[in-house]
Amino acid sequence: MSRLLTDDEVTTQLEGLPGWRREGDAIVATLEAPDFPAAVRLVVAAADEAEQMNHHPDIDIRWRTTSWLLTTHDAGGITQLDIELAHRISAAARAEGATPGG
Repeated sequence: MSRLLTDDEVTTQLEGLPGWRREGDAIVATLEAPDFPAAVRLVVAAADEAEQMNHHPDIDIRWRTTSWLLTTHDAGGITQLDIELAHRISAAARAEGATPGG
């Protein structure tokens, strides 16, 4: 099991993840794709990364807006797995032309 990150560690890690913020025991982001097909491709790319990591996000997709929530349930909060997956999701978002939204 991954260890929980401290509050300071989470804050420091989020500095390198534009668009991501802490929400309780999770990190969250809203990413705006250029269009619906790009949003779906982003979700598929993120799903492939998540499956490789065996660490699965909560995802909501509405037209071109995708919302993401990452937490490590078995650890009870935010771990390095969440940070790593957020980086991979952000890279997939950039590849699809998606940007942080709100």
